[in-house]
Amino acid sequence: MLDLHNHTTYSDGTLSPQALVKAAIQAGIKALGITDHDTLAGWDEAIAAAGTDLEIVPGVELSTTENGRSLHILGFYPNRVALEPTLMERIEGRRRRAQAMVEKLAELGVPIELPNLAGPMAPGRPHLAAALVKAGHATSGREAFDRWLGDNGPAYVQYEKFTAAEGIQLLRDCGAVPVWAHPYLFRGGTVETLLPQLVKAGLLGVEVYHPNHSPSQVRWLVDYCHEHRLVMTGGSDYHGPSPEGKGSSSSDLNQFHLPLTLLPPLKRLAT
Repeated sequence: MLDLHNHTTYSDGTLSPQALVKAAIQAGIKALGITDHDTLAGWDEAIAAAGTDLEIVPGVELSTTENGRSLHILGFYPNRVALEPTLMERIEGRRRRAQAMVEKLAELGVPIELPNLAGPMAPGRPHLAAALVKAGHATSGREAFDRWLGDNGPAYVQYEKFTAAEGIQLLRDCGAVPVWAHPYLFRGGTVETLLPQLVKAGLLGVEVYHPNHSPSQVRWLVDYCHEHRLVMTGGSDYHGPSPEGKGSSSSDLNQFHLPLTLLPPLKRLAT
């Protein structure tokens, strides 16, 4: 079993790399992707915790924009030395974005204390949502997104411009395999229109299996990947237990029971 899309406390997950590895082993996973947003900081701790019980697939979820909307590109097996300097610039951009949203919230009469954003951690809206809950402005992270932080919310700030094509090229330049993450969550156009454009820009794979994809969408993506010789990946997009203590903050680990046979094609492209 493999699960190639997971987050730790180094981005917007609620489990440390060590705790995530422990949960993955308990869930029967044999290959686990560490794909934090715009940072590689969780790799070492995950690899050390996994030992010989679990294969860690090193990755990243790169934040890009397309048609003014957020579009995420997974990158597997990147050259760390080549990629990290640019990722540090992306993290600084995330900090500026978080600060801008904090300022908007203050103007709206809902002041919060900005979480500690030092080091390699990549801040995101879930951190601000948690701060809103802590300050008593919201009862849950979901409410915080619905009222203020969602894409159409009054405190929302777009990512600094970094196109999907630029993100794909960066990953390719750093030896990574770029894979479009959860394509049917994209709100800036249709998958059927955009996917050929991304392939032309150098995309090598698609996250076919994701909790938000319907069976018919999965079938379409499988057919497209076969026709255009793209690698297929999948994962739970796991963010750990909800910080409000109400179960998982996204989906359960290993819910698709994906076969390990999906991994060799990914490795071949990486080499």
